[in-house]
Amino acid sequence: MNTINDISRLFLGCGLFSGLLCTSLNLYAQALSFQEAEKQLLQSSYSSQAYQSLEQASQLEAEASKGLGLPRVDLNVRAYAFHSEVDIPLKQFKNNLENVLSQGVTGQINQWEDNLGNVLPPDITGPLQEGVNNAIHSGVGLIPDTSNVVLEDQVIRPTVSVIMPIYTGGLTANTKEVANIQANRSALNNKEQQDIQRFELIQSYFNVQLQKQLHAAAVFNLNAMQQHYQNALKMQQQGFISKGQRMQFEVARNDAERAQQNTQANLNASLFQLNNLLQQGNLTELTTPLFVNKTESEDLNHLLKTFSQNSPLIQKMRLDTQLAQTNVKIQEAAKKPSVFAFGEYSLDRNENWIVGVAARYNLFSGIDKNKNIQAAELKRYAAELLTARTQQEIENLIYKSYSEAVSAQQSDTLLAKNIKAAQENLRIQQLSFKEDMGTATQVIDAQNILSGLKAETALNAYKYVMSLATLLQSYGSINEFSNYIQQTNTHYIR
Repeated sequence: MNTINDISRLFLGCGLFSGLLCTSLNLYAQALSFQEAEKQLLQSSYSSQAYQSLEQASQLEAEASKGLGLPRVDLNVRAYAFHSEVDIPLKQFKNNLENVLSQGVTGQINQWEDNLGNVLPPDITGPLQEGVNNAIHSGVGLIPDTSNVVLEDQVIRPTVSVIMPIYTGGLTANTKEVANIQANRSALNNKEQQDIQRFELIQSYFNVQLQKQLHAAAVFNLNAMQQHYQNALKMQQQGFISKGQRMQFEVARNDAERAQQNTQANLNASLFQLNNLLQQGNLTELTTPLFVNKTESEDLNHLLKTFSQNSPLIQKMRLDTQLAQTNVKIQEAAKKPSVFAFGEYSLDRNENWIVGVAARYNLFSGIDKNKNIQAAELKRYAAELLTARTQQEIENLIYKSYSEAVSAQQSDTLLAKNIKAAQENLRIQQLSFKEDMGTATQVIDAQNILSGLKAETALNAYKYVMSLATLLQSYGSINEFSNYIQQTNTHYIR
């Protein structure tokens, strides 16, 4: 009897402790629906903020490249000092100077003769001209044959220069196209990441609801086994059953208590994971239950035919193919010449300027441009093949998840019927045992079957939810998951 009283006090104490714990948690608990959790996650998660920043960065880079092909204007300031020494040859200059002076003297003598009207005697003009030429030769000879000139200066020269591409072989246009494709790809990356977070939230949120249902089923089974045990004690005391039969109920109750403790640990772990995902610390109450839609609103053939237009992954891989094709054009442009106009205007007092047109064609750079083009073509081809293979995998995933969802719907209907049958079976087994027409094992088995069906109903609903989430994510419409929660003709597991 002391043992029985100790056990009773133990369960009473556990009940009081559980009640106080639940009351304490409820004081600080935060109730949250799935829609509210989804909104909170997409606004505040680290991944959302990171991918939004990356999307904005790609958009800014695309906008920044819009001006490619316009003239480039630079303000240049050159400050420099220079020192230069030059040897200037003067021998030719000396000869020219001597010849010019000699010719000038001869011309002047001839002019005198004309002015005087007579011809001077040769004995006068000859020595005179010879003396003058000698004097000129001697004077010019004083000039050195070379001169060393030193130039030194310090200059600050501001200029404005302009360069405008005229023809680049398509490089400018393709560079703009790459920036735009990358911006679109970044937007799809952001959407894909949001879909991944939605899927993760569905998995975590409804896992908590599953663990709550499993824990509730375990508590229900424990309470029932405790009641069976108490009834067995009374019947043993009254001599209706043996000690061995009573101990069967005791073992079953202990197993039920162990299962309840395991489900409680799993529930605590799932709550921690959800709180961590949502960056919360006190989230315990979830208002959106597990559910099973009675009818499937989507047609499988329609999903298989149209998913490629909706899937962010397929759209992103198609953009990768476009990037590869654009890279082919860029490699081809590298083989073509480029033409550009240029000009420069000096802002100093001299106001010097220069304008012109230049063309450039690379003859040799050490890089085989033809092989670069072939490599780019192979990458484009590989991107097309990978896109086709990914489409096959998504088709398989859509078909599998759709089939699993339909199977879960059918199982939910059968489980509901089985629960009613199990409840009736338990009632019959209890009456049979009390009238000594049944065994303890039959009652325990009937109770376990009922508890197992409750747990299986929750597991089946979780299977449906995850199959639906997988189907919608594969199709690219997981953002519509909340609409399925609110559908009419839906079985909610509360």
